[in-house]
Amino acid sequence: MTDSAAALQTRGDRIYFPEPLTQATIIRRPNRFIIDVDVEGTTVACHCPTTGRIGNLVLDGLPCLLSRSHSSTRKTPYTVEAVSVDPPGTRQPAWIGINQTAANRYIEQALRSRLLPQIVTAETVQREKFLGRSRLDFLVDDDTYVEVKTPLDNLQVTLGDHIHTRPRPPLAATDRLVRHIGELGRSLEAHERAILLVCFLYDNPGFQVQKSSHHSEVKAQVAQAVQRGVEIWQVNFELDPTGVRVSRHYELTPQFLA
Repeated sequence: MTDSAAALQTRGDRIYFPEPLTQATIIRRPNRFIIDVDVEGTTVACHCPTTGRIGNLVLDGLPCLLSRSHSSTRKTPYTVEAVSVDPPGTRQPAWIGINQTAANRYIEQALRSRLLPQIVTAETVQREKFLGRSRLDFLVDDDTYVEVKTPLDNLQVTLGDHIHTRPRPPLAATDRLVRHIGELGRSLEAHERAILLVCFLYDNPGFQVQKSSHHSEVKAQVAQAVQRGVEIWQVNFELDPTGVRVSRHYELTPQFLA
């Protein structure tokens, strides 16, 4: 899949990929950067678009969706775009997108196509603009800053008995996402908006931050940022082999830290 949002096409409420994704089966994840996949009986080393954990999943044996690279210099011919935790044999599985960079492209396309009307109706969209010390993903209409986060460390999905998991390590540090919220609040000036979009490439029922040893500090920081005018919204995309669509989007209150 190309890195350019211009290669995505919007028709109606759907954003279509340049070409359909390929369904395959994961064999193993030997390191942070590679996932070995069975593609029609052949083992292929594919790019893993996130170097961190994907929930607490053991990926071995899971169905996946792959996008093909057309670069002549890239070592891995495919990128793993999504996995499914549905029971084996499910004819139309629900997909969990794992490509955080792609999420930014979908958000950009959704902004340009005005698919997020409850959040903002965009006339112009610029990439990577500074607000104070923070470089944010988008500037909309010269006064609305938008930062996109796509959490994958805590997948809020139901896992059946066929899914294997690893123990989840304790969260001991202040979450980076929450620190960024505080920076946005301190940088806002009059007549500006700062929006943090928590984006999921699956049907997340409602974003929740894991409790950590700094939980009370985190709650106070977020509450202060919201008082300063930072808006926190959740956007869920529904993903299938041909494209994505915004399934729902709504504003979050500080209770997501409860």
